[in-house]
Amino acid sequence: MSAALFSRQRLRAFLDNSRVQAAIVVLILINAVTLGLETSTVVMGRVGLWVHGLDMLILAVFTLEVTAKLYARGWGFWRDAWNVFDFLVVAVALVPSSGPFSVLRVLRLLRLVRMVPTLRNIVESLLHAVPGIVSIFGLLVLVFYVFAIIATSLFGQTFPEWFGSLGASLYTLFQVMTLESWSMGIARPVIEVHAWAWAFFVPFILVSSFTVLNLFIAVIVDAMQRIHEVRARFAEQDEPDTAEQQIAELQTQLEQMQSVLGHLQHTLEQERRQREQA
Repeated sequence: MSAALFSRQRLRAFLDNSRVQAAIVVLILINAVTLGLETSTVVMGRVGLWVHGLDMLILAVFTLEVTAKLYARGWGFWRDAWNVFDFLVVAVALVPSSGPFSVLRVLRLLRLVRMVPTLRNIVESLLHAVPGIVSIFGLLVLVFYVFAIIATSLFGQTFPEWFGSLGASLYTLFQVMTLESWSMGIARPVIEVHAWAWAFFVPFILVSSFTVLNLFIAVIVDAMQRIHEVRARFAEQDEPDTAEQQIAELQTQLEQMQSVLGHLQHTLEQERRQREQA
């Protein structure tokens, strides 16, 4: 084993150490506090220099960590999506920016998602649920489009501000779906003019707010459950391999001990013969 490969393995083990990971999490939390303090003019007027200094120090540690990972993992670094995510977040923070672009520095706090297993599991579940979410989103768009055409045809002349065009109807129905002032602000004024309008709003709310949106939750929960089952299955498969590996290591250690004992026995036998000859 070459010295470079050995140093890379030691560096990788150091970076993967639970204490190092915990220290990075603590630095991310401290960085969250410093970024929040930078929004206060009073605090920055008093200890602004210290806050900026601490922020730059933490950024330097993050940069050093990502650089060490690049060296330790080589090209394998880019095969892990979370490593690429860390690299992009730190790279964005290093880009000199001013004005509105300076807020991009806060993106480095998203590294907490990668460092905390529970948050990482939620994000991975969301990514696995994307195909189902896209399908449900398509259904929601279809429902909105159909109801918007109906609303424009029924209420466009009496309420042109809300339903005068297809775009206005879509926006109004979006407000109704979020249940933001939908009753007193939109539905009741329309019902005062069109007494039968409740037959339009009630089915729309039932379909959009309670049915379709709950489907989003169902798809995400199902994805989380499937990921949990897959990981549990892999864990069960890895247990026998781990046991066999431990047995093989014990056998190797036993053979080494037998070799050492044999060498000691041979040495003692030679010394005994030398004493007898003397």
